[in-house]
Amino acid sequence: MRQDSGGTAPLAGITVVGLEQAVAAPYATRQLADLGARVIKIERLDGGDFARGYDRSVHGQSSYFVWLNRGKESLALDVKQPEGQQILRQLVADADVFVQNLGPGATARMGLDATTLAELHPRLIVCDITGYGQTGPWSDRKAYDLLVQAEAGLLSVTGIGDEPARTGVSIADIAAGMFAYSGILTALYVRATTGRARPVSVSLFEALAEWVSQPAYYAHFSGVRPPRTGARHATIAPYGPFLTGDGETVLLAVQNDREWRRFCRDVVNMPEMADDPRFATNPDRVAHRDDLETAISAVLATMTTAETTRRLDAAGVAYGRMTDATGLFSHPVLTGRDRLRQVSAAGARIDALLPPVTLGGVDPALGDVPGLGAHGPAILRELGYDDDAIDTLSRTGIVLTSTSE
Repeated sequence: MRQDSGGTAPLAGITVVGLEQAVAAPYATRQLADLGARVIKIERLDGGDFARGYDRSVHGQSSYFVWLNRGKESLALDVKQPEGQQILRQLVADADVFVQNLGPGATARMGLDATTLAELHPRLIVCDITGYGQTGPWSDRKAYDLLVQAEAGLLSVTGIGDEPARTGVSIADIAAGMFAYSGILTALYVRATTGRARPVSVSLFEALAEWVSQPAYYAHFSGVRPPRTGARHATIAPYGPFLTGDGETVLLAVQNDREWRRFCRDVVNMPEMADDPRFATNPDRVAHRDDLETAISAVLATMTTAETTRRLDAAGVAYGRMTDATGLFSHPVLTGRDRLRQVSAAGARIDALLPPVTLGGVDPALGDVPGLGAHGPAILRELGYDDDAIDTLSRTGIVLTSTSE
């Protein structure tokens, strides 16, 4: 069931077919579903989207799948068989958007590439999400999030010292999903204003390369690779975690010399440190980071967390405190702003975050997390299949028409 969107949802009337798996494409289409689009998710008969099997933490379902697939309809379909491909073609013919992130060349072998589909369905927007692009020397190479983090240079600036660290979320997939989402919205706008449907193409590598551009610019023009600094910032100081006297961690983020002077005067009671030649400007502070952090740590070790944060607030210096992932949904910002709603997953009601973008006067159309193949019969009936035909498709392994969820 979809939540009442309080009026016409922005993408009401838009149908999206997602031949999708894992993170990147499902993240893009889930955001379209949150805006009211109808999203029909095509899954394998044998276990469905393999993200369903990543873990069993949410009432027996995968945390990845629950996060990425609310509000969608699931059709479990064998697209390797001609009958399955025919059903997929029928769905695509009536859709506004077709999104896919299968392996290199998979949709082209089925005749579902953007060029072929544009000739058959001029108003269809096709979005292809690939690892390293549809052309070029690596177009046939498989890509997974960690591998792209390495190739795009992200691992060169994350971690500590000589030890790289994978970013704790699937950042390459998320970046690609975000660019696919914005690209699809742009294509829908272009179609609405010009009548022309333009294809959308996003690669994980180029999406993450965009996000890594700042350290890339720094390294390219300075000739110096930004060092791995853990939770600290490679080119801003003080910026990172410090222990207070009661053993808690406060993260400081001093952004400019004005804040630095206020920090020295009002937080650590050392106004003279602001004029110390080692610390006078941000490049100086970065160059003498060890001395800087030693001086700050010595003062904060004598103060409680409450006193430290009180002084930071009074000085107008930004800070943060460590929040464990287990406590995120109870964070005062989320609870104080009423940013949680409930959806159904595996028959249980669970909390779900509202989308971060708020449109005035429009409530997101949050929907439930679908069981594998749960919408198959209804979708097939819409396509004109009667119960006997659906039963035949089920018995011959073309579709899954029942689910244990």
